[in-house]
Amino acid sequence: MRILSGIQPSGRLHIGNFFGAMHQHLRFQADHDCFYFIADYHALTGNPSPADVARYTLDVATDYIALGLNTEKTVFWRQSDVPEVTELTWLLSCITPMGLLQRCTSYKDKVAQGMSPNHGLFAYPVLQAADILIYNSELVPVGADQKQHIEVTRDIAIRFNNAYGKILTVPTEHIIESVAVVPGVDGRKMSKSYGNTIEMFEPEKSIRKRIMRIVTDSTPVEEPKDPDKCNVFALLKLVTSPEELAEWENRYRSGGMGYSDAKKRLAELMIDYFKPFRQKRTELENNIDYVKKVLADGASRAKAVATKTLAKVREAMGLGA
Repeated sequence: MRILSGIQPSGRLHIGNFFGAMHQHLRFQADHDCFYFIADYHALTGNPSPADVARYTLDVATDYIALGLNTEKTVFWRQSDVPEVTELTWLLSCITPMGLLQRCTSYKDKVAQGMSPNHGLFAYPVLQAADILIYNSELVPVGADQKQHIEVTRDIAIRFNNAYGKILTVPTEHIIESVAVVPGVDGRKMSKSYGNTIEMFEPEKSIRKRIMRIVTDSTPVEEPKDPDKCNVFALLKLVTSPEELAEWENRYRSGGMGYSDAKKRLAELMIDYFKPFRQKRTELENNIDYVKKVLADGASRAKAVATKTLAKVREAMGLGA
């Protein structure tokens, strides 16, 4: 099955990115035809500096490869290296009802958070649809907050096929429930926009400091604590064995344990978990030409698929005859 996903280069990646999506992406490689891209076109909706776009794009690529991306099997590229997707975006825009986009809650939420209400942000779902449809994607793993955009993609694909013939593959979504349960140090969903992240590859001292700042309640040390309402315990679930997790749950419920004990153990486990990936990333940092080559090769493979899809769409719509 062809699986597609993209990630924006909007900052250094963090453990929420990894446990929320990247970990699943890497697991899919074993049994599926995976297409993963760095969504630099999408990142432009936030008006970042050119230097940040370039730097974070290479950071994301380096992180993915270090974490175990199979560069031979998986197609991995920079979105803007296949500009055919922007032409398909325009063609799909011409059959997309305004009402469909006006109902998208993501645009309203981001504007409410202070983002500039530009056309790129408003039309984001159409570009996302083009990303998905141009590669004949069958399954798109997303968090629950992106479910509406996949529904928009399906609607656009069905409208196109009804008007011009069955050309576009109508994808299904695969909801990654874990996206919603990776809390940041302040208890909200871990997000770069909240400034509450723990980066995978930041210095170990910094990781420890960030983890010790995780917000907890004021339950006294001697009192029992509810692990199901604790941000530290939620993160322990991600990196500890079932046996040790059961021990921590018992300590929480029995009382006599301070949150600092759990935080210190969480820091050890988190650092150990990413240690082998950290070593690989250091090697890649010293060989950025290799990272760039992986992206270029991936773009070539992605472009071969995109060009065929776009040619069929153009012909169906009466272009280029």
